[in-house]
Amino acid sequence: MRLLFLGDIVGRSGREGLLRHLPELQQRLSPDFVVINGENAAGGFGITEKIANEFFAAGVDCITTGNHVWDQKELLGQIDRIPNLIRPINYPEGTPGRGYTVLPSKNGRYKVLVMNAMARVFMDPLDDPFPAIERVVKVHRLGGPMMGPNGVHAAILDFHGEATSEKMIMGHVLDGRVSLVVGTHSHIPTADLQILSGGTAYQSDAGMCGDYDSVIGMKKESAIHKMTRKTPGERFTPAENDATVTVCGIFVETDDRTGLAKRAEPVRVGGRLKQAMPE
Repeated sequence: MRLLFLGDIVGRSGREGLLRHLPELQQRLSPDFVVINGENAAGGFGITEKIANEFFAAGVDCITTGNHVWDQKELLGQIDRIPNLIRPINYPEGTPGRGYTVLPSKNGRYKVLVMNAMARVFMDPLDDPFPAIERVVKVHRLGGPMMGPNGVHAAILDFHGEATSEKMIMGHVLDGRVSLVVGTHSHIPTADLQILSGGTAYQSDAGMCGDYDSVIGMKKESAIHKMTRKTPGERFTPAENDATVTVCGIFVETDDRTGLAKRAEPVRVGGRLKQAMPE
């Protein structure tokens, strides 16, 4: 099975970059399932149902989020009717939405578990993500129907957080039990994409889909002013130079028998970062 995960979509330029490059990625990589992190898609802060539907129409199968999930308040009343848009699983009980979902692949051949959790180090801490994820993977076991009626052919976790050590710990805890653990939130692609000893693909951060002539996707002038002068400045807004927009993510190919990764490669297309396209 072929999985494509693309990192945080930031603002208009990130959305347009994704929509511009996704057809090429689909043609070249033939992914069975596409996941994106969309929590910064609406003006850099949050996502709306309208934007989510644009992504789904373009071929995205599932959207994950993070700490900005509720920045567009309208989503609170919409998310329960969008089964393939999920929020971190470790929000308190009673929070709208869901922290994981099981969806069919494009051809209907596979069942895919997608989970979303938020880390706690250097973040506004939510409930402990480790037991929350543990409960899900014990029910939806990797390996397809041979693992029971709730078995899945692939399992993906978007672990949204700051600390690389916390993300790596989650990767090792889930090694051998999910197909991919990928970090989001820091918007910079890390160079540690690997297949762990138990067969789980791992990368500390997938990077963003956005303008890299920026500070993590925001206009650099505002960020520089705030950091160097320590005084209030203008509200952060997404950078929008289409010439420097790069779409970043991970391509994973799994073993159909086990659901574990047998190939993991970086994806970087467009813009100014060094390009990376799986053969």
